[in-house]
Amino acid sequence: MGAGHDVVAGERAGLPAGERPVWSRDFGLFFVARAVARLGDTMLPVALAAGLLQHGYGAGAVGLAMAATAAAFAGLVVFGGVIADRFSTRKLMIGADLVRLGTQSLAAALFYSGHVVLWQICAIGFVNGVAGAVFQPGVASTVPRLAADVQGANGAIRIAESAAQLAGPATAGLLVGFASPGGVFAAHAATYAISALCLLLLRLPPPAAGGGPAGHGGSGAFRADLIEGWREFRSRTWLWGVIAVWCVYMIAVWGPTVPLVATEVVQQHGPRAYGLVNSALGAGTVVGGVLALRLRPRRMLRAGAVSLFAFAGFPVTVGAGLHLPLMAAGAAAAGAGMSFWGVMWATSVQTQVQPDVLNRIHAYDVAGSLAMMPVGQALAGPAAGALGSGHVLLVSGAVSLAVPIALLSVPAIRDLVRADAPSAIAATRPVREQPCSKPTA
Repeated sequence: MGAGHDVVAGERAGLPAGERPVWSRDFGLFFVARAVARLGDTMLPVALAAGLLQHGYGAGAVGLAMAATAAAFAGLVVFGGVIADRFSTRKLMIGADLVRLGTQSLAAALFYSGHVVLWQICAIGFVNGVAGAVFQPGVASTVPRLAADVQGANGAIRIAESAAQLAGPATAGLLVGFASPGGVFAAHAATYAISALCLLLLRLPPPAAGGGPAGHGGSGAFRADLIEGWREFRSRTWLWGVIAVWCVYMIAVWGPTVPLVATEVVQQHGPRAYGLVNSALGAGTVVGGVLALRLRPRRMLRAGAVSLFAFAGFPVTVGAGLHLPLMAAGAAAAGAGMSFWGVMWATSVQTQVQPDVLNRIHAYDVAGSLAMMPVGQALAGPAAGALGSGHVLLVSGAVSLAVPIALLSVPAIRDLVRADAPSAIAATRPVREQPCSKPTA
């Protein structure tokens, strides 16, 4: 499928990007659903850690419970993309939320009763991961169906998710202190209930031509859809090129940075200092989302790649042992750069890919982006033992500078024109629709 067929969003509204509406009743409902669900998800690690430690389990048990969810999600999200392209994404997302409402309610009951068995918590986490794998692919195709200004919509959602990420751990800490870990699980279950209600009230416009759910065929058709999704993913150099670079990023930068920064800051400055650095990172992501709402670069991936240079400030300031205010500043810059890139990337995928394969493409994107993160996390400890945490973080900082250089060195990535740019729209119009008068610049 050529580039001309990939550009699908530019003419939907018939207005320049800056004049297209973002907010509407239905987008507001989806916005609330995503923000509330993100708030609950950021509460979960606190609930698991506090609850399992309270019942005599160690840090390894906490990691195992989290890994059960991550493994199920990463392993099944590609299949979730096929399902989302064959059936109603709205119904699938509501169903996934209701499943997680049930599992988290069960977890709350277990912690309230004091009968906590690790395998049961891991099983609940696995089911949550399966539900997340069904839910997540539909997000990609829902945003462009609700807002003609896809970039603005992604920026608004990114700001809400960043704010929720700041509030979630603090809220969970208060609930653990004043109630119990079971109370956090109950609150987490409530966030899924709210999300499901918002999606139930949503009036989702019909998909673009060729983007409707199929919902037919047996295992052979399912396998064919899976293969078609891979073929469509592989045919776009800008898409698989970014994912290939991102695998390196996850192994060498993000994977080791998160645990080693936590270890170094807590050991050198205490847990409150780490909370300050983490808050600065979250505040930076809000700033990046605001910038993504206002800036409209013609080549979105090029601008996003440039913003990734800012991430180096996070591992480098900690690895070099700089003062706490400089660490916080580095974290804020990293959050802003990562958030801006995230909006540019999500918008590019959602507007450059045809609706009938978008959910599958997004699933391959998510799976590829997350697959190498556990590898980087697993290698962080041995690498720190051999070289020292500070040196590993400095290496991560160097690699984080090489990553945007690699992205910008690929012509298909740096030269990709946004879908709603005039030249991109003209490229998709049939010849008979071209004006006969003097062409515009």
